[in-house]
Amino acid sequence: QVQLVESGGGLVQAGASLRLSCAASGRTFSGYAVGWFRQAPGKEREFVATISWSAGNTYYSDSVKGRFTMSRDDAKNTVYLQMNSLKPEDTGVYYCASGLYLDRVADNYNYWGQGTQVTVSS
Repeated sequence: QVQLVESGGGLVQAGASLRLSCAASGRTFSGYAVGWFRQAPGKEREFVATISWSAGNTYYSDSVKGRFTMSRDDAKNTVYLQMNSLKPEDTGVYYCASGLYLDRVADNYNYWGQGTQVTVSS
């Protein structure tokens, strides 16, 4: 059984930075893709970023490209989402998820964390 645990969320002002972490237990990320998604109140869950563990390829949504950076630490079996120049519209619960392939579609990820709240005030 794979368990994903996110951390690093919080309340910040616009323009600030946060780094989210997603640690896996029960299985390594090796050979899988890991994605970040977010969900704002009253809105559907949306794709943020994804990384292929083996190749390290990353893809971002247009709304975060240039501001967010996804990375991985093999030794810690952890992925990170560095979020810079945060905007109020970045507010939401951020989830990490693991799946077989790089994908922007949430339904194609098999394992999910519990989420971490990010709130950006204006």
